[in-house]
Amino acid sequence: MDSKLRTPNSELRTLWEQDPKRTTLPLTLDEVLSQVQSYISRKVLFWGERAGEISSYVAGWLAGKGITVIVLDGANRFDPYTVSSLARRAWIPPERLLKSIRIARAFTCYQMATLMGERLVSLVHARAVGAIHESLLQKPWVILLGPLTTFLDEDVSEREVRPLFERSLRKIEGMASEGVPFLLFQSNPPHPPLRKGEEGRFMSSKRVYLMKRLFQFSNLVWRISLDEELQIVLEKGLTEKYQMTSTQSQISSS
Repeated sequence: MDSKLRTPNSELRTLWEQDPKRTTLPLTLDEVLSQVQSYISRKVLFWGERAGEISSYVAGWLAGKGITVIVLDGANRFDPYTVSSLARRAWIPPERLLKSIRIARAFTCYQMATLMGERLVSLVHARAVGAIHESLLQKPWVILLGPLTTFLDEDVSEREVRPLFERSLRKIEGMASEGVPFLLFQSNPPHPPLRKGEEGRFMSSKRVYLMKRLFQFSNLVWRISLDEELQIVLEKGLTEKYQMTSTQSQISSS
């Protein structure tokens, strides 16, 4: 089974078949995931275009490796059909991969904070116990899809969002320190509507704050771009020691 999932890049391209110009990666997804797997402290962010589709593919790819996956979906973008399609192309029964993936969805920032806090602890424990006979050392991998999306709700003030988001990050940090790997997938957050007065500035401030914190929190940051072709580019790694990247500077000045 492993040999059929060793080069996911060719399979991932089917997501972009409608555009023949977008068919190559300067660094293959397989190479990216191999780096992620060998990284000790795994809080890895993939951000940019089509993050939801790529996260669905990665969940199936990990499940195909025999890894238990938990998906917390705050963007309502996880697609089980992508997993099924990957399984069929690898000659694996789709049910086998789907059974290894547990999905929990959130539609408000309060629900997302609960998932990232108390709920995730119980999910990881339950999945670890269920997989104990398969691997005594293997911990479930957690995919956070759209970790910022619900927190960008215009109806929730920045004063409420900041402590809620910070508590959620502390929960994730604690679990990551215990060896639970986290992959975060965030599409480009929408720019605030152009408005006159304080409300427009308020939304811009919240968006900048959330993006900055997500970048600072993540050990590795990969940017997904579809300008000319599909690209996955490393923007932050070990040597940067949590410093803000040039992309973060661009965000803060926008």
